[in-house]
Amino acid sequence: MAAKAGDNPDSLMTLATIFCLRNLRKTMCYQGFKNKLCLRSDIFLPSEICDKLVNTYMELVHTDSNFEPEESFFQLFSDPCSTRLTRVQLREDFVRDRDLEAIQKQDLIELHLTYCNSLSSRSLKSLISFRETLVSLCLFGCNHIFYRKGGAPLACNEDTEDEEEESPASRQALETDFSFQGFNRLRLLNLGGLPDEVDAETLLKPLKSLTSLDLSNVQLLGTAFLTQWKDRLASLVLYNVDLSEELVSTIVEMVHLRHLDISRESRRTSKFKMSRKILTAIVQRLVNLVSLDVSGHIMLDNCTVPHIEEAMGRPSIEPCKSSIYPFQELKRPLQFLGLYDTTLCNVTHIPAYKVTGSKNEEQVLNAIEAYTEFRPELAHRAINQLFDIARIQHCSQLLRALQLVIAALKCHKYDKSIQVTGSAALFYLTNTEYRSDQSVRLRREVIQVVLNGMEQYQEVTVQRNCCLTLCNFSIPEELEFQYSRVNQLLLKILEPAQQDESIQRIAVHLCNALVCQVDNHHKEAVGKMGFVKTMLNLIQKKLQDRTCDQVMEFSWSALWNITDETPDNCQMFLNCRGMSLFLECLQEFPDKQELHRNMLGLLGNVAEVKALRPQLLTPQFITVFSNLLDSKADGIEVSYNACGVLSHIMFDGPDVWSMEDPRRDSVMDKMMDAIQSWDVSSRRNINYRSFEPILRLLPQSIAPVSQHWATWALYNLVSVYPSKYCPLLIKEGGISLLEKVLELESSHPETKDMASKVMEACETFKEDPMETNNGQEVNFGQRG
Repeated sequence: MAAKAGDNPDSLMTLATIFCLRNLRKTMCYQGFKNKLCLRSDIFLPSEICDKLVNTYMELVHTDSNFEPEESFFQLFSDPCSTRLTRVQLREDFVRDRDLEAIQKQDLIELHLTYCNSLSSRSLKSLISFRETLVSLCLFGCNHIFYRKGGAPLACNEDTEDEEEESPASRQALETDFSFQGFNRLRLLNLGGLPDEVDAETLLKPLKSLTSLDLSNVQLLGTAFLTQWKDRLASLVLYNVDLSEELVSTIVEMVHLRHLDISRESRRTSKFKMSRKILTAIVQRLVNLVSLDVSGHIMLDNCTVPHIEEAMGRPSIEPCKSSIYPFQELKRPLQFLGLYDTTLCNVTHIPAYKVTGSKNEEQVLNAIEAYTEFRPELAHRAINQLFDIARIQHCSQLLRALQLVIAALKCHKYDKSIQVTGSAALFYLTNTEYRSDQSVRLRREVIQVVLNGMEQYQEVTVQRNCCLTLCNFSIPEELEFQYSRVNQLLLKILEPAQQDESIQRIAVHLCNALVCQVDNHHKEAVGKMGFVKTMLNLIQKKLQDRTCDQVMEFSWSALWNITDETPDNCQMFLNCRGMSLFLECLQEFPDKQELHRNMLGLLGNVAEVKALRPQLLTPQFITVFSNLLDSKADGIEVSYNACGVLSHIMFDGPDVWSMEDPRRDSVMDKMMDAIQSWDVSSRRNINYRSFEPILRLLPQSIAPVSQHWATWALYNLVSVYPSKYCPLLIKEGGISLLEKVLELESSHPETKDMASKVMEACETFKEDPMETNNGQEVNFGQRG
């Protein structure tokens, strides 16, 4: 069998790393003084393992809500004699000054800090400790790292716990003492988002050997200083840097450039117009270019070949056929060409292997891939275009699309715009059309990022998108690996009294599906989360509004499911005024058949619990149940369920029947009349997982009518659905109990007749286990 999309397993290294991080005290560490986490003395870890531990730790912190961060985690890597770090990637506000101070004795080669806004100038001191070994440094989006906390200068020891509590670091005094002096090995530097108060030219002056420089979103007072690297620089990124004739003249002097990015976020913010002359100069002078990004620029019309003059045939990447005049000068196709938010992406012949743009699915996916990490504002727009492709057209690169959207949602968990568009795209990428191509592993990844979004944002659009996406999965099977978490999130959505109607409806539907067909321990766990109370609160609100809609019906259905064979949840229902709400709903909505069926199914579950039956044995409730025996709502279902409730009550015998009105005998007569009016071939809106509550009513003489109801129920089910219910009845020992019914003198003749027919049906099924009624079972919910 061919592997499905995204089915590649994790490496043993990855699995072992995650296991160790989840079980630090059982593997590498012990609890030291003041509960401090300490590395065992016999542990010595090489850089390959240490790097993996730190980088995976950061990923778990940001993407797994069940993972508990360790306060002193980075202290484990404070001694280079036992642990070696070389390549570290840290991101977001979670990273603190003390974390970098903990590892400052390490000989780091690469240090990537992205959006670490809790870092202050204390971390610049830690950077200085890496100056002799550091080759690659990224400070992208670390907006506060060049500012002191509390005005203390860099040279002072700011090792105070009070300042550690500040989060994120607040901008105060600009740090003026830091210099890159001594960073002689540094070759790759990313200063994207450098504050305007920091003079880039002065800061960069000591760095003589840079080969890669990223100054995205940096305000440059002058550009001539860039020429100091004209004989070395291979990569230059000036995203959202205002272009000028002077800057372009400087750039084309850097003849060793292989990657040049002079793109912008949007044409709307661009004052500079990209002309044929400028593009031609870039191509002619920078002969080593393999990657160029000019996204977001206004392109003058003279850049493109008129349509009637374009080369004939299929789209080509040969420079000589280029539909963009300047690129006809290329010696070979570019590896990458960024044309996102430009008119150039729409032409026929583009001389590049990978192009970003909005013309087709390939260009859009390339844009998401290229811009996700450092340009969420562009990735957001590209994902929105992918959403349209998946919704209106057809996504032909499903695996790649899903992986890119998942990566964007993980990378930008705290970016609302990415979460909104990403969750919307996932809804269409996981629907029935694409489902057969997706592996279990890939679909689980989708579920996890969806739950991350629900956890992080209470905003209506994100919540609705996430809930709708979950509806694309088989419930509860595909959600069982996150069962507790998804229930907690859904219950949290349903808490507010004034919730968006559509979200409320979807969330209640999901809650109902999650407690249908699951083990009792799952139901008990969800009950303890407040499931029963939440559903009853929703019902109470609908009663106040005098509205019986899907939320009302789904809420009762969910209660029916969660109380099945779970006495604790039945007790909760009674404790939370459930019976009062039942009576109010009956009175307010006398003609709502689906509602009545769900409510009576739930009360059947309550009635199965012997300890709770006395609470149902009141004149008011018995009268209501007795009256419902005559109901024709939903076929026989309401009458059947009402009779089931009374059958369990009658099973407790005449001694507990203390009321004078209604009389026990008259209610039993009414039950018998109702049962004899039902068609035994009725198809059912019910689904039994076990016959145990029915079977206990068979071998007894204290309430023959209860025995009659139980036997009728079995006769109906094995007659209409033999392939499902004959094996279940045989497995649970029902045949021997039916034999006892035949032996009891108190059993009605009609009861014995039905018991015989049930036994015959099971015998026939054993001989010929084929469905004989050509019918299809209808599964609307759990057995009530």
